[in-house]
Amino acid sequence: MLHSMKWIAERSKEKEIPFWEVVLQSDMEQREVSRQQSVARMLTVWQAMLEASYSYTGDRRSVSGLVGGDGMKMRQYQLRGRSLSGGYVGDVIAEALSMAESNACMRRIVAAPTAGACGVLPAVLLPLCQRESLTQRQILEGLYVASGVGAVIAHRASIAGASGGCQAEIGTASAMAAGALTAIRGGDSDQICHAVAMALKNLLGLVCDPVAGLVEVPCVKRNVIGAVNAVSAADMALAGIESRIPVDEVIDAMDQVGRRLPVEFRETALGGLAATPTGQRVKEKMKRI
Repeated sequence: MLHSMKWIAERSKEKEIPFWEVVLQSDMEQREVSRQQSVARMLTVWQAMLEASYSYTGDRRSVSGLVGGDGMKMRQYQLRGRSLSGGYVGDVIAEALSMAESNACMRRIVAAPTAGACGVLPAVLLPLCQRESLTQRQILEGLYVASGVGAVIAHRASIAGASGGCQAEIGTASAMAAGALTAIRGGDSDQICHAVAMALKNLLGLVCDPVAGLVEVPCVKRNVIGAVNAVSAADMALAGIESRIPVDEVIDAMDQVGRRLPVEFRETALGGLAATPTGQRVKEKMKRI
């Protein structure tokens, strides 16, 4: 079982194998599968992400009517050359919105690590794949790194908003994406760990306050924040910038913060944005649908 980022990094150095290979070998041991079977399953995950992205049209709306179409608006805005972020980051924003909307509109997505945070990882990987023609091997490396990061966080803390707030969902997804990007761009195990730590630190304390209890507002737009945060964390790590707090300690801190969050801020829709006047009106409206 992957119980710490430090263990993965140390094993990577000891065996002189990359971070992702340690994760792959752990999957083989834990699930008692062959290398081929492990890779085949990961490719299935990637294919599902691709299909979810390609099938997005922007014409679907959620039952509440709160979500739908924003991914297409961002894509068109980006194509017009109006985006302040521009280029890759603009594409990341559009993809994060589109994928998170797909979840709210009950379309098929990949929970990475949860359905509510499904837009973050594909948002950083899909545009990069299109822009740089990444090989299948590079994609697999990124996905294995991401899964390893998610596994460690799930073991040491939580990936559920109900137990740890949105920091446990979007925060974890952002950390996974940051690690994946760093690995794909040639970062070593230490840089992967720093990227994960910085991404998670930036979202520490993020509450889970879904309006009317729906995974729509503010969830969809928080996928954007998680994705852009991952890009910045990966860039910092690749530039040689380090997290002053070791990654496993950051994960443990996230767990402690999540445990101390009031129940109103852990997916109960009793606090935060859900408790605003507008949030309450949406809740009452949903009762009548």
